[in-house]
Amino acid sequence: MKPDNSDNFLSPVWWADDRLMLVDQRLLPAEELDRAYGRWEDVADAIRTLVVRGAPAIGVAAAFGVALAARQSRATTFDALFGDLEAAIKGLAATRPTAVNLFWALERMRRVALASVGVPLDRVTARLLTEAQAIRDEDIAANRALGTHGAALVPANARILTHCNAGALATAGFGTALGVIRAAHAQGRVDRVWVDETRPVMQGSRLTAWECAREGIPHTLIADVVAASLMARGQVDLIVTGADRIATNGDTANKIGTYALAVLGRHHRVPFYVAAPFSTIDPALASGEHIPIEERDPAEVRRVGAQQTAPATSPVFNPAFDVTPAALITAIITERGVFRPPYDFA
Repeated sequence: MKPDNSDNFLSPVWWADDRLMLVDQRLLPAEELDRAYGRWEDVADAIRTLVVRGAPAIGVAAAFGVALAARQSRATTFDALFGDLEAAIKGLAATRPTAVNLFWALERMRRVALASVGVPLDRVTARLLTEAQAIRDEDIAANRALGTHGAALVPANARILTHCNAGALATAGFGTALGVIRAAHAQGRVDRVWVDETRPVMQGSRLTAWECAREGIPHTLIADVVAASLMARGQVDLIVTGADRIATNGDTANKIGTYALAVLGRHHRVPFYVAAPFSTIDPALASGEHIPIEERDPAEVRRVGAQQTAPATSPVFNPAFDVTPAALITAIITERGVFRPPYDFA
């Protein structure tokens, strides 16, 4: 895992020795293992199997996957090279349907390739790697900026509830929702972070709690079902989550369970904030009803880790995400500032 700067926050995705490096997030917190990837097909598998997860991190990894496809290609003409790149882009796009950052990054890489007609093929390959590195660096900068904007919304001695993992591990570094918390903590504003375990894959307990513990951010892990009780007791001052796709009206897709927190927040008058880079906004979608929702392996629900907790024959409904209507969102925090309803991202 790569320390990314003097703040010592970590990055789960980086380039080294002509390979894409990814932290295998399936193994955390028990084991910290970096894996090297030299083929775009293996990057696609890493995205599909949650070696790398989190919308911004998925986009960055996919961009490097396209760069690897160019390096793999044996094409001797631009048309042949572009055909190889298109095959990789199609394969990478098929990995996970909800996170729009994936498609945004792939389209950005396609545009770089298309703008390189007539350029020597080795230069095209070099341009694609440079673009992937730029996407990574820009994501870290965006997360830092949205962290600063978001920290201004955090009151003194705040008790913050967050869901899933929207930290450094879900991005190129620093984090979105946890980036807001990280920035507020640096200003001495955070009393406690309530970390939802986030069933069924446990990204909160495995990843967010791990990040908080590593950085000394005061936190308490809770079962997902505890959130309502905490709000009823007046022990939550604000809720901050990330996002995988935001429609132009502000409807937001995020990890399953997010919608329930927004409803609870409205009932208990707890502000509900979404933190995400601007690339998470999908200009092609007018509302959340059109956001594709990924359904994952039923086995994730029938077990906790390796322990089976339900009959193998029991039917399972396992959507990975849900959509929170814009009407329940207090504000959306991006690197370009804080947007409030009615949302206008122009």
